[in-house]
Amino acid sequence: MPKFSANLSFLYQDLPFLDRFKAAAKDGFGALEYLGPYAEPKEKVAEALKASGLKQALFNVPSGDWAGGERGIACLPGRVEEFRNGVAQALDYAAALDCPQVNVISGLVPKGANLQTLENVLVDNLKYAAKRCADAAVRLLVEPINLRDIPGFFLSTTADAERILDRVGSDNLYIQYDFYHMQIMQGDLIPTFIRLKEKIAHVQIADNPGRSEPGTGEINYSFILSELDRLGYDGWVGCEYKPKSGTSEGLGWMKPYLTSARTA
Repeated sequence: MPKFSANLSFLYQDLPFLDRFKAAAKDGFGALEYLGPYAEPKEKVAEALKASGLKQALFNVPSGDWAGGERGIACLPGRVEEFRNGVAQALDYAAALDCPQVNVISGLVPKGANLQTLENVLVDNLKYAAKRCADAAVRLLVEPINLRDIPGFFLSTTADAERILDRVGSDNLYIQYDFYHMQIMQGDLIPTFIRLKEKIAHVQIADNPGRSEPGTGEINYSFILSELDRLGYDGWVGCEYKPKSGTSEGLGWMKPYLTSARTA
């Protein structure tokens, strides 16, 4: 039976960040994830998490000036020290939140940049981060993201991710597999998941087009979720989508799974 994690960077946007924790618990989610908790002291985040009774599934390593348009810094020359400091901060929060994994957002390709140089920087940064995370018993993930939503993003397909994992050569580096992003970039969702299953540590869902709730677009999530069960995926299913109306009002797609879990 799939278990769902609410991505609070997308869901419950009408509430202050820490108030979203209890709202997600009330609606039946079992865990939380988000871009990052760093705007709040780790103690306050840990207190809200404990009060909600939920698990912390995942969050990202600091990704630069997100509000200013940056989308990660891991591939950017000249930002290595900042990236390493971000890894330390992420692990500090992970310890406070008992979070088993953190995700790296690679970054945008600067105009005129040499792609091989960017890849070399990303590989070196991931080698460093994978070792630091392994020492802290935290999994490190890297995520391919579609080029429609984020034009110029450095890492955009599973082939890119596989190449990076091979070059890093760490048994503590995994793929975050977002069905929405990969539907846009390459399709063939379940066969690709099956082929990469041992390298995938976390999945996320949203429908396409629109990045809204499952059931609002072309992706057959009834099939995908049943396949994840059949294939023995036991991680969280991150709900990283934009509700068409309110978050709670749009959770009809999830209720059958919650009912089945309660009666199992």
